[in-house]
Amino acid sequence: MLLRAFSFSSPANAALGVNRSVNLHWLFDNPSTNHFFSAMKEQITLERLTGIVAFARAASYGSFTAAAQSLSVSPSAISKTIQRLELQLGLRLFTRTTRSLALTPEGRELHERALLLLRAAEEVVQSAAAVRSEPSGTLKVAAPLPIGTRLLAAALPEFRRRYPKLNIDLRLNDRFVNLVEEGIDVAIRIGDLADSSLISRRLASVRVSAFASPAYLAARGTPAKPEDLQDHDCVNFRYQTSGQLMRWMFQVGSRTLEFTPDAAIVVDVSDAVAEVLANGGGIGLSASFIAAPYVERGQLVPVLSEFSVDSAPITAVWPESRRASPNVKAFIAYLAEVFPSPTPWDGTVAASVLQPAHIPPTRKRSGGGAKKV
Repeated sequence: MLLRAFSFSSPANAALGVNRSVNLHWLFDNPSTNHFFSAMKEQITLERLTGIVAFARAASYGSFTAAAQSLSVSPSAISKTIQRLELQLGLRLFTRTTRSLALTPEGRELHERALLLLRAAEEVVQSAAAVRSEPSGTLKVAAPLPIGTRLLAAALPEFRRRYPKLNIDLRLNDRFVNLVEEGIDVAIRIGDLADSSLISRRLASVRVSAFASPAYLAARGTPAKPEDLQDHDCVNFRYQTSGQLMRWMFQVGSRTLEFTPDAAIVVDVSDAVAEVLANGGGIGLSASFIAAPYVERGQLVPVLSEFSVDSAPITAVWPESRRASPNVKAFIAYLAEVFPSPTPWDGTVAASVLQPAHIPPTRKRSGGGAKKV
C-alpha cells in the first residue's frame, strides 16, 4: 500500500491544538473554511498521506504493533506518525491505554473516509497495472496455514518459472483478512462465504475424515460407528482465533451426530494433529489434503469413512479493483491446476479405505470417552 513508498523521517509541522469537539462532517464538507483543507489545497505532503495510511491500518487492526507488522515498520514509527496527524488535524483520533486502543467518535468518522481514500488510490494503481499484458511486480496472497503449507507453497516455484517478472508475497495465518484494507490481491478461504463485494471462484472442497495409525488400531481396535469413539483416545484441534475446540460431526443415517470429544491430546495447528495421529496418539479428524501424504506412506488409515459429513468449499476471492489485473488473472488460472477436479488427495484417501475385517474391532474400556452435546 501507500506507506511503503513514503518515509517516516519528514519533520512534523507546527503543532495545532487538540479539539475534541470538532465535527468531522463539517471538517470534510467545508474544506474552504478550515485550516486543514486550506493547507491541503496548497500541497498535500507525503507526511500527511503517510499519516492517513498509518491511521487507517492501526484503526483496522486495533493495534499499533499489528499495523506496524503489516506495513513492515516499527510500532514507534506508527505511533509518531499518527501523533503528527492528530496535531495537524487538531483532533484526538484514538483513546489510548496501556492495554487497549480505541477510536474516538471523530476517529471513527475519519477512519471511514480514510478507507475510501485508500480504496480510490488502490483503484488508480490497479487501473495502471491493468494496462500491462504481462504479469509483473508483486502479488500478495493470503491463505490459511494448512492450505499454504500443504498446497500453495509447493506450487509457487512453477508459477514463478512461468512468470519470472512476478514476485509472490504469501501470507499464512488463520485470521480473517480484510483484502482491501491490507492490500491483499487474492485470498484463499475455507467454508461458506459471507455476502460481500469480493469476486470469488470455487476451487475445490475440503473433506474432513477420521484417521488413526495402523499401530494404534492394531492395539486398540477399529471403531465401527461414531459412538465407539468413547472407548478411544481422541486427538482434537483448537482454533487459534477463537480458542474453541473443534466439534466433530458424523452423518449417521438421516441425522447428524455432533459432539466435542474428551480429547487425550489437543493441539492448535492442523499439521500437528496429523503428526500426533501418525505416531499412535489416537483417533482424530483431519482434512484429506493434510492426511493424504501420511496415508500414502502407510502412517495413517481412514476410519469411520462411511459416516463422514459433506465437505466445505475452498474458494479464491479477490477485490473488484483487481478484476482486470494481469497478476490476479494469471494466478487464478494457475489455481485451477493446483486444485484439479477430482482432487488427488481425496482420491488417495478414498483408495485406502480399510475394510473392517483387516483390523480387529474396538475393545471396550471403562471410563472416559467422547461426550455427546
